[in-house]
Amino acid sequence: MLRIGIVGTGGIARAHADAYQRFGQECAVVALCDTAPGRAAALRAERGLDDARVYTDAAEMLRAEDLDLVSVATPPSTHATLAVAALRAGADVLVEKPMAPSLEECDAMIAAARESGRLLSVVAQNRFRDDMATLKEVLDSGLAGPVTHAQVSSAWFRSTAYYDLWWRGTWESEGGGCTLNHAIHHLDLTLWMLGAPRAVTAVLANAAHENAEVEDLSVSVLQYDRALAEVTASVVHHGEQQTIVVQGRRARVSQPWDVEATVTRDNGFPAESGDAALVAEIEAVAAAHRPLEHTGHAGQVGDMLDAVRQRRRPAVDGEDGRRAVELVTAIYAAGIERRTVDLPFGPDDPYYRTGALLERAPRFFAKTASVGELPGDITVGATA
Repeated sequence: MLRIGIVGTGGIARAHADAYQRFGQECAVVALCDTAPGRAAALRAERGLDDARVYTDAAEMLRAEDLDLVSVATPPSTHATLAVAALRAGADVLVEKPMAPSLEECDAMIAAARESGRLLSVVAQNRFRDDMATLKEVLDSGLAGPVTHAQVSSAWFRSTAYYDLWWRGTWESEGGGCTLNHAIHHLDLTLWMLGAPRAVTAVLANAAHENAEVEDLSVSVLQYDRALAEVTASVVHHGEQQTIVVQGRRARVSQPWDVEATVTRDNGFPAESGDAALVAEIEAVAAAHRPLEHTGHAGQVGDMLDAVRQRRRPAVDGEDGRRAVELVTAIYAAGIERRTVDLPFGPDDPYYRTGALLERAPRFFAKTASVGELPGDITVGATA
């Protein structure tokens, strides 16, 4: 029975706790930690984690408990410190997205995992969705042909009240706005499906949240060797219609699911009907997808538990988490400096360092409210 500790018992910790409880024959949550007095105990009671001891200090929890795996579900600015401490204490670590606000912190986490011989995984729960797994399998089949263009819409909606929570809305505590904390899901999927771009250009804005320093909207163009990808990151989109549309030389595939394969006349213009045989072939690959036994956080937790037992690389490791942060960093650097940013970043680049965004990022507005908690449950976005 694997012994689990959760550090940070705010909204997203419920997804971790629920996921661990689905694997009750394999693991038990034995420790909960939150710096806010009473919050860990409240989660224990709410989720029926009766055997879990509660702490207000993570260092004390790590000293007192013999933990196999620690979930870090705290604000982004604390991820590196807590993950490194847990790794050095001998526990494997699953850290919420984003991995950390800076590449320097990501590398410190990876180094701690390597030096301690422990496993480090970063939450990317959208890889554990049947629709996204299907799209990945179709792209990997090569039937659509080489990718020419992609449109990625990471469309979310949050009112100004969202940024009243004490750690949101500042570069110091949140590490960034919607690009880092919302679009990182879709940026990770883009990296997973298309690979890493070689250059990025971007524009940042705050269009509707006067109580936040950070951006609530960014539009980026990712440059590949022979393809471009457009990424919109937003918390101003009503309806949260999130899409990934990938154009290949032979066909277009997208989620929500759709397939088109154009046939041209001799003069190069589209014919009235498309390539029905190719569409049918692509549809057959999609239909052959075997539904995942567990999806979302539960899917990733299940993979991590197996990785801990088998001492194998988890499906999403620290290097994967770092790549997503690197892409976010490139978007920020491009938007702030108003230039094209080449990838990868070297350790001598100013934007590699912890604190670089704090020094250079625009303050669109001053944060005007700071409350300890917001009422109601959180949502983790659309499922299609």
